Amino acid sequence: MKKVGIIGGSGFIGSYITKTFLENNYQVKVATTDISREDKYQHLMRFKNAENLYISELDVTDKAQLEDFVTDCDYVIHGGTPFILDFQDAETELFDPTIKGTQNFLEVIHKTPDIEKVVLIASVAGWNTNFPMPAGGKDFYDTFDETDERFTSTESHPYAQAKFMANQFVEQFIKDNFNLPFEITSVSPVAVMGKALSNRKDSTSSGLQFLIKNKIAPDDFIQFLYDNDVPFAIVDVADVALAIFKATTTKGLHGKDYLLSSETYTVSDMHEMLNGREPISKARIVYKNDLAKNDLRIQFRPVKETLNNYSN
Repeated sequence: MKKVGIIGGSGFIGSYITKTFLENNYQVKVATTDISREDKYQHLMRFKNAENLYISELDVTDKAQLEDFVTDCDYVIHGGTPFILDFQDAETELFDPTIKGTQNFLEVIHKTPDIEKVVLIASVAGWNTNFPMPAGGKDFYDTFDETDERFTSTESHPYAQAKFMANQFVEQFIKDNFNLPFEITSVSPVAVMGKALSNRKDSTSSGLQFLIKNKIAPDDFIQFLYDNDVPFAIVDVADVALAIFKATTTKGLHGKDYLLSSETYTVSDMHEMLNGREPISKARIVYKNDLAKNDLRIQFRPVKETLNNYSN
């Protein structure tokens, strides 16, 4: 039985990844930042084949702990970087865990024998730090795919900048180490939405869906989204998990970075669908998913289904 280590395996996306691997008869080791906080991972114990689940405490900035975590894994998935929009200190809350955490992780992985595959959960911010606003030189409905030039701006949110810089480090690592004994594949989801598998209240994705459903604006950024009826490219959390499962278990994908995306709708149409009503406008395809559909053999479900799942 193969073993997969999932850093961030009890979060919004990570819980779906953990569930998918367990259902496919893998041993799964999930990292948590504080093993005494059972409320953060107890929902995983309800999954099918949970007897094959192991919980391990991990600080991603601690190389010794990372070495211990990955040492007996065949596959490792790194999704343990924070998604925080409302922060106090960008350096300690976003840049350090995202960039230094990625650097430490790759250094440790490089020295660990027998690992077959590494999958990094990146972000659309690794392609465009302005998301959900268009990349420089593009309009809201200009398409974007993996052949486009990556765009970043120092005016972008620190979360997005951190994800972009981490992605650049991964690309450079692959170039500098062309003879790696394992494959590295990245996935870059757009706005990940859907229904959480836990009762935790700290998911930014779930929080954003709640705000849009109820037209609540706790800050200027959210109010800006409403005032400008900003279009969002959306992908279902379950589809992201399936794509990660396929990326992990499919050989020959070294160095690939897949945009994971379904349809694009404006915030006003998202509000309608989150309340069980029909959108006013038709869906657009802005962030394209052809590469993921072709290589990973995955079909992305309609956004209407995703937002209805959250509400139900």
